[in-house]
Amino acid sequence: MERFTEFSGLVAPMNRANVDTDAIIAKQYLKSIKRTGFGPNLFDDWRYLDPGEPGQDHTKRRVNPDFVLNQERYRDARILLARENFGCGSSREHAPWAFLDYGFRVLIAPSFADIFYNNCLKNGLLPVVLPSAAVEKLFARVESTPGYRLSVDLQAQTVTTPDGETLSFEIDPARKHRLLNGLDDIELTLQHADDIRAYETRRREQAPWLFLGFDA
Repeated sequence: MERFTEFSGLVAPMNRANVDTDAIIAKQYLKSIKRTGFGPNLFDDWRYLDPGEPGQDHTKRRVNPDFVLNQERYRDARILLARENFGCGSSREHAPWAFLDYGFRVLIAPSFADIFYNNCLKNGLLPVVLPSAAVEKLFARVESTPGYRLSVDLQAQTVTTPDGETLSFEIDPARKHRLLNGLDDIELTLQHADDIRAYETRRREQAPWLFLGFDA
């Protein structure tokens, strides 16, 4: 997993509450478990005017000119500003995969659905929870200021605006450690590889009958 320390990027406003994971990545794209290739299908039903299917050439589809990510000023956005309860719905891990594959590294909202929030952190996507009043102010600034960018410092747990205002956010220390060091579940487990091997050796010595047939 790619480490997250500091990040600065163009902000796009997703001015809808209760955006669910089916809207983020539609069900027909859930067959693949490769973690890549989902970027063109992020917000598929909102982004395109025609139905999408896996394996399509999405460059030939009709885009919805009213959708925020299709607007010229937001096409290079790497930070998404969202509303309450973002990522509700099913537990599909493909949702953060789609954001990462598109190029997003930070999501900012007043609240996130719990499973989606956890899936983001496990995949290197930083979900930042800010007070509703702060998010409301950011929406006004983003929509009135073309090219509006924010800087996020995970170590300091801050979001900094172009005029120097600093907004603080909370994050669980263990999750913060994982992001700062780029540790997914497997990499976190492998940090204890020596202890795991030592346990397996002791277990074989204490109960060898449990391993009969596994050494062939």
